[in-house]
Amino acid sequence: MPVVTLPDGSHRSFSEAVTVHDVAADIGAGLAKAALAGKVDGTLVDTSYLIENDAQLAIITERDEDGLEVIRHSTAHLLAMAVKELFPEAQVTIGPVIDDGFYYDFKYDRPFTNEDLAGIEKRMAELAKQDLPVSRSVMSRSEAVELFSSMGEEYKVRIIEDIPGAEDLSFYRQGDFIDLCRGPHVPSTGKMKAFKLTKVSGAFWRGDTNNEQLQRVYGTAWANKKDLKAYVHRIEEAEKRDHRKVGKKLNLFHMQEEAPGMVFWHPDGWTIYQKIEQYMRDILHRHGYQEIKTPQIVSRSLWEKSGHWDKFKEGMFTTESEKHDFAIKPMNCPCHIQVFNQGLKSHKDLPLRLAEFGSCHRNEASGALHGLMRVRGFTQDDAHIFCEESDIQNEVSKFIDLLHEVYKDFGFTEILYKLSTRPEKRVGSDEVWDKSEAALEQALNREGVKWELLPGEGAFYGPKIEFSLKDCIGRVWQCGTIQVDFSMPGRLGAQYVSDNSERKTPVMLHRAVLGSFERFIGILIEEYEGAFPSWLAPTQVAILNITDNQREYCENLAKKWDSLGFRVNADLRNEKIGFKIREHTINKVPFLVVVGDKEVENNTVAVRTRKGEDLGTLSLEAFEQLLQEDVGRKSRTKLEN
Repeated sequence: MPVVTLPDGSHRSFSEAVTVHDVAADIGAGLAKAALAGKVDGTLVDTSYLIENDAQLAIITERDEDGLEVIRHSTAHLLAMAVKELFPEAQVTIGPVIDDGFYYDFKYDRPFTNEDLAGIEKRMAELAKQDLPVSRSVMSRSEAVELFSSMGEEYKVRIIEDIPGAEDLSFYRQGDFIDLCRGPHVPSTGKMKAFKLTKVSGAFWRGDTNNEQLQRVYGTAWANKKDLKAYVHRIEEAEKRDHRKVGKKLNLFHMQEEAPGMVFWHPDGWTIYQKIEQYMRDILHRHGYQEIKTPQIVSRSLWEKSGHWDKFKEGMFTTESEKHDFAIKPMNCPCHIQVFNQGLKSHKDLPLRLAEFGSCHRNEASGALHGLMRVRGFTQDDAHIFCEESDIQNEVSKFIDLLHEVYKDFGFTEILYKLSTRPEKRVGSDEVWDKSEAALEQALNREGVKWELLPGEGAFYGPKIEFSLKDCIGRVWQCGTIQVDFSMPGRLGAQYVSDNSERKTPVMLHRAVLGSFERFIGILIEEYEGAFPSWLAPTQVAILNITDNQREYCENLAKKWDSLGFRVNADLRNEKIGFKIREHTINKVPFLVVVGDKEVENNTVAVRTRKGEDLGTLSLEAFEQLLQEDVGRKSRTKLEN
């Protein structure tokens, strides 16, 4: 006689074993119809799952995050079913859920075309409309091997044979299609209402380039058509904003095969880079950091002492000189400790904040490289704070204030916060971990922000806070971080003299705001679609003469505004004014200044924006003030005191 406890604390008693669906029906017909799965004692199960003993149960619907995952998992199988019906010779392999959707890998003798994808998606919709029941069954390994061998599904046979243990395996059937899966799945194909196939690409069996190549069909699935439409819009926006396309169009940077994962910055792109660096340098100075510079190539022995060689050597570029091994630094922290170690420090010297725009290199796999977002050579806005344990909470709070200031200046106001705590394998005493985790939690609470706890996700050397930005189309980018480190300072001999004259090891806080300049600039390109706010724009003002009569006046304006610190381009070409306006608008210059005989006579300028707004005729002083205020507010919506 099982007693089922629901999320609201209420109880329902049954005279015999019941399924999840039975419980949902007992609560109400509407819930039974909406049920996609159940969560029994924390485990996600099918609605057909039989509850035989007392249990806690949550009914999962499309409104739940788990419900969306079940939909996507089931839609991957719907894709495989449609492919097998349309292309019987195709072999199915694996089809997992991924961010925002799913994929399924197939072995087929020719590449799937866009027309094929359209046909597959159409067949999926037809199968969903049939509302076929989805049922779970169990087979022994030998039975499963025999079944899939008879079907000619050699990849499924390989998967089954590779599963460790001898337990029975679960399978799901819908219509004539059966597939190996641990589940759970939706109760019928009619629950899959909103999906779309997005692309097809190559993939290797088991992810090994030495294996045969398969075809990977990607798709997305959502609870309803409204959510699907919103997602498709985001994808279209993302495609339009792709930093690689925009960067090429605006001549900001390029990359080429002779230097994979390395950036060739063009003048306008380097202007943006330098402006960000100058801005960050000023921020760091105002917040008490001292800037340093450390070597690019460092002996293997230092990386061995720091622990990076054993954990990270495959990701390092190495070289040899005079029978001595070196590595191009993939991170800055061991070098910063070397600076700290020069001269014995006192507790009065702490906290000591050392910052570096450190150029790092990591040997990322070529297949993982992606424009500015994933590179091999990058610059971190890196800093390390050496402090006492009692300083941690205050230093973290100060860092969060700094981070908020920077993100607002770049136009990001929606920030996600995650606190990662001690993993099972770690260094340091529980007492020190308690203090550090409490300090990070208190710092977040002091800011009055909502944050997510990630138990066990901290680094082996200490807990951390991750800061992620949400951009204008809803994508999330993890950028900033602050991590507490009890390990590396001791490994590398860092010490200070405490107030009772004892030598102690400092705590080191690893922190970054932007992450890497390259990736952050890529994010900015996509956020603004290349239309940078005036403080970041490579050219802030384009001066356009109508005829050659205004040349001298325009040249003098350019010299004056350049001396005031503005980035100016005087376009004095013998072209029609409409052509020049259109060209600089396409190049997303914030302000276009048009000069004719009337403007020269009255010592004024006619001003328009890249959005096509006509600001009218302004005196030079009025325009200079307008430009100064626009640059001064940075990316904020209004000028703040």
